[in-house]
Amino acid sequence: MNHTAARALALCVLAAMPLITSAQAYPEKPVTMVVPFPPGGSTDVIGRLFAVKLGARLGQTIVIENKPGANTGIGAAAVARAAPDGYTLMITGAPTFTSNPLLYPNLNYDPIKSYEYVAVAGSTPFVILTNPQTGIGTMADITKQSATQPLSFGSFGNGSTPHMAGESLAQRTGAKLLHVPYRGSAPAMTDLIGNQIPLSIDTLVAGLPQIKAGKVRAVALTGHARSALVPDVPTVAESGVAGYDFETWFGVVMPKGTPAPIVARMSKEIEAVMAEPDTRAKLQELGFDATYQDPAAFRRKVETELERNAAIIKAAGIKPD
Repeated sequence: MNHTAARALALCVLAAMPLITSAQAYPEKPVTMVVPFPPGGSTDVIGRLFAVKLGARLGQTIVIENKPGANTGIGAAAVARAAPDGYTLMITGAPTFTSNPLLYPNLNYDPIKSYEYVAVAGSTPFVILTNPQTGIGTMADITKQSATQPLSFGSFGNGSTPHMAGESLAQRTGAKLLHVPYRGSAPAMTDLIGNQIPLSIDTLVAGLPQIKAGKVRAVALTGHARSALVPDVPTVAESGVAGYDFETWFGVVMPKGTPAPIVARMSKEIEAVMAEPDTRAKLQELGFDATYQDPAAFRRKVETELERNAAIIKAAGIKPD
């Protein structure tokens, strides 16, 4: 190695030393985990579970800070503005990254440029539900029945992932489906049970009690694989729509510019937490799979779903409320 190359290498090592030292000492004070939802929801419950587990592994308290509002936009913007020192992170759902930026032009964050991706920390499929009185039992039944009269499907909001999933289903199968947005899962479920609407797309978490009670019927799961919670229910892909895959997932991010060693450590700690049997059991109890993905896979997931959702929104003419 010549003198110039050796000097350049030495400078690189010296430049990296503060980051390495800070990562080794990290964390030296409590870490704030922003949850851009009110207390009590599934994201909040999972966030608090991870806060306890990560705090124990890191040797510092993880403080939950609920910042709801603007379809998670308030919390997401606050994290985007936070100091990139490793002491702020956020756990939130897919729409924060993959649909809000396509529907709301004045967001104060960018899903690609504002964050360091840490980990995907759990996922669950949606389920297509019907009232037992409709006589619908398969995806083929939906296409067949809708040929003579369009079928309404409920979701828990305009521009939500279930809305995207229904529009994609119509675009890819030719089924005639009419979206009915509700303000949340509960009112949509009430109308489905009352046979006011023939179909809805909801989380498996919300649908499972009603499926078990026989009040609604599960037609198909929207994810890439069957669920151990309803092993007899096929996926939409198995039912003939190749490559169809819509899930809800939770991702952890930190502000852009957070030192890479700190991001890497946080990602590894989340992976370790998710491998613990009691964490996996708690996630399953809540209806979620302990699906970990590393920062690179997380980023690819966001980029892929942004592209997919943009095409669905354009074809369906979806507008925000």
